[in-house]
Amino acid sequence: MEKLRVGVVFGGTSREREVSFAGGRTVYDNLDKNLFEPIPLFVDSFGNFILLNWEFVYKGSIRDFYPPADMIPESRHDFQIYAESLGQLDGQDQLKLINKIGAKVEPGALASLVDIAFLCLHGNDGEDGRIQGLLEYLRIPYTGSGILSSAIGMNKAIQKSLMGNAGFNLPKFISFQRKDFFDGNISNIYSEVLTKIGFPCVVKSANQGSSLGISFIKEADESKFREAVEKSLFIRIVKMEQWDAMSFDQRIDYLRELCDIRDGIGIPVQIGSRVIIHPEELLSVLNHLFGEREKEVIIQSLDAEDTVLVEGFIAGKEFSCIVVQDENGKPLALPPTEIRKGMELFDYRSKYLPGLSRKITPINLPDDEINHIRQQCESLFMALHFSVYARIDGFITAKGEVLLNDPNTTSGMMPSSFFFHQAAEIGMNPSQFITYIIRTSLACRISDFKDINKLPSMLYQLDEALSSQQKAQLKKTRIAVILGGFSSERHISVESGRNVYEKLSSSGKYDPVPVFLTGSPAEHIMYRIPVNILLKDNADDILEKIHHYTVHPVIRDVINKAEGITSKYSSSQNIAEPIRITYENLAELVDGVFIALHGRPGEDGAVQEQLQRVGLPYNGSGPASSRITIDKYQTNEMLAKHGFLVARHCMALQKDWKKEKEVFYKDIVSLFSFPFICKPHDDGCSSAVKIIRNMDELEAYAKLTFRDDAMMDEQSIRRLSIGPKEEFPSRKAFMVEELIVANGATQFLEITGGMLTSYDEKGNRSYEIFEASEALSEGDVLSLEEKFLAGEGQNITPARYSKDLQENRMISTQVKVQFEKVAKLLNIEGYSRIDAFVRIYNAAKVEVVFIEVNSLPGMTPATCIFHQAAIAHYKPFEFIDKILDFGFQRKLKQPVLN
Repeated sequence: MEKLRVGVVFGGTSREREVSFAGGRTVYDNLDKNLFEPIPLFVDSFGNFILLNWEFVYKGSIRDFYPPADMIPESRHDFQIYAESLGQLDGQDQLKLINKIGAKVEPGALASLVDIAFLCLHGNDGEDGRIQGLLEYLRIPYTGSGILSSAIGMNKAIQKSLMGNAGFNLPKFISFQRKDFFDGNISNIYSEVLTKIGFPCVVKSANQGSSLGISFIKEADESKFREAVEKSLFIRIVKMEQWDAMSFDQRIDYLRELCDIRDGIGIPVQIGSRVIIHPEELLSVLNHLFGEREKEVIIQSLDAEDTVLVEGFIAGKEFSCIVVQDENGKPLALPPTEIRKGMELFDYRSKYLPGLSRKITPINLPDDEINHIRQQCESLFMALHFSVYARIDGFITAKGEVLLNDPNTTSGMMPSSFFFHQAAEIGMNPSQFITYIIRTSLACRISDFKDINKLPSMLYQLDEALSSQQKAQLKKTRIAVILGGFSSERHISVESGRNVYEKLSSSGKYDPVPVFLTGSPAEHIMYRIPVNILLKDNADDILEKIHHYTVHPVIRDVINKAEGITSKYSSSQNIAEPIRITYENLAELVDGVFIALHGRPGEDGAVQEQLQRVGLPYNGSGPASSRITIDKYQTNEMLAKHGFLVARHCMALQKDWKKEKEVFYKDIVSLFSFPFICKPHDDGCSSAVKIIRNMDELEAYAKLTFRDDAMMDEQSIRRLSIGPKEEFPSRKAFMVEELIVANGATQFLEITGGMLTSYDEKGNRSYEIFEASEALSEGDVLSLEEKFLAGEGQNITPARYSKDLQENRMISTQVKVQFEKVAKLLNIEGYSRIDAFVRIYNAAKVEVVFIEVNSLPGMTPATCIFHQAAIAHYKPFEFIDKILDFGFQRKLKQPVLN
């Protein structure tokens, strides 16, 4: 049958555009390719609809491709910008930007392009009813709630009034307007908060999501209250003494945070009557104003908030609950999730970076209290006239009182979001849940549009296709996706594994089987896990669920109530009990393996040896090559021996440190001048990679690395600025490396480049070296967030070696030649990622300084190896398919090891 064309609408004009972009990519990838044709519809900073060229869907951040790299103005301090920093562009100028990434689509032409719109937009113009109204006018069906309920779901102040009138329990609250702040009424409002609400309290923007513009105030303090109000209104007041006290670098860092659309107020901004569109311009203006001895400067975002909400702090368990419509149109609350976080607020990073928070499903309460939460969420779903699905947040107090405080008509749709997390508890993987959302939305729009022709026909077509798919017994290749591990990289491994699983499960070719690996180097312990465990928040949660596996009575009850949904879209295997398996069991269970592990085990060859022993094909390099590349010191030694440039390096050993600390430190500083790099020699993902600037920091690094227990010294943590959730593995050795600098080069870049291997007609291995990505870091080294969190950091692909196109190609070719030589020397197979620095003096003199080689690159949705594969015309699934195919071909050439 003809597939339904699903327009995935993502991006947008709001501060939440990066969450929307990442969620849209998740939906685009997980659409069942047997049922749907995905159409990527990107909404840019100016509100244009763009039929996006598919390769840009796989960029890690909007800033990676829009505005296009060759249209970004020079920035002396490498500030990262969105398209609005280009200024007030007219239609023709906007079209020049658009034509580099796709084709502009006028709203009136959308109906000829898509059959239904899957809305992944967040915030203004996405969740507030505006896009829903446009689509209804155009008679294009869309997912989720309608116009009125979307508008209600967006405005927290209006929500509160309607919920209170409907009899729902609410925390004490007041709201006030932006005008009150500028009229000097904050002292009066503070007094009102003292008498009506009290402290602690929460101050938040009324029309923002993803915990943007929110503050928690523990105790009565008018100055802190004023700062919180400024944050919610996206205002910053900078005082002269504050600016004067900053060093130049501190001012740059301050402006990076200020101009960030998540942590700061964004840009463009306004100072007085002047509109400032670029961080460089803002730096210049502030320097001038404070140079003129201006006492304070008020900076306002042009994308400002008009209403502030102040709520009494609720002492209790925080939860989030997805409510869906069942096959009869009635609301069904899925098992609510308890949010356990390291800070008082569930902030942006806690929501979207693996390992920074914990999601406990169902919430840890007696059954009757869990069901009370569910009943309240279902009631609110009906009271606010929501449809299809919603995410409702709230608290439950120690006395069992449920207070709902944030109903959302659009949920985050990143792989670890509540949206997929709770659907997995009833046995639906992301692809199946998305199909359910589309089908249910079509049914709702028939009623909304009063359509008796087109939409019923579309619904019938989809039902027929679903029925045919259920009856068909398609022969698929079974692939075990091994994820997890026991290193500091286990959470990222889970993200990589989930992403590979999801791309395989929606492909129609493969039947992926998730396998979680734990244990120790001496014993690999593996479990076949169901999708509800796979979609737990991080590796530690997965392991805990495996070790204490039970089906909670409330979840069992919800599964039974959802049977009308799940029987149509999923299978019972999705909620089967985890089973411990051996490598021998794995060989009977699957046809091949995708190793999604990072660090040890996985990249060290240990898993590969076991898979070869039982005769299973797998991805990536073989055991011998992996044992070399896992060890950065050994890799560098081998490369240096064969004439490649590497950073000057040495090993620092625990035994030497324990023997004589003063001699240990003296030996290091005699070889390297500050600053230099310290890092684990057999770990990755920026784990414990630090620039060391002085002896205090070196002592702190050695003390933390060589510690004998899990506890970390607080003074050392402060000296190295280690974050509250940052892992710092203990080791018996670490690597010291010179800090790579430009060394007089006219152009100096940090790059990361991927590759793919295949067999030619004669059976010889050949290498396809991708265009490398230029990695831009906002700190000393690329952070975990910049590598793997959607919207963080920036990767320009291909790397910008030169402004001259011919010269750029020449330099790129030289870099690729060097990469291929390294790959051949290290016997890289399947695929790989190599990190390096490039010094460019001129087209004839290019130096590539190699840093590390990754035999199992990260495969998270935001990782840049997918950007590079896209330039080589491989969609992510096609890239993964090529990787697997090489493993199968290699297996045919190798004897089974006994």
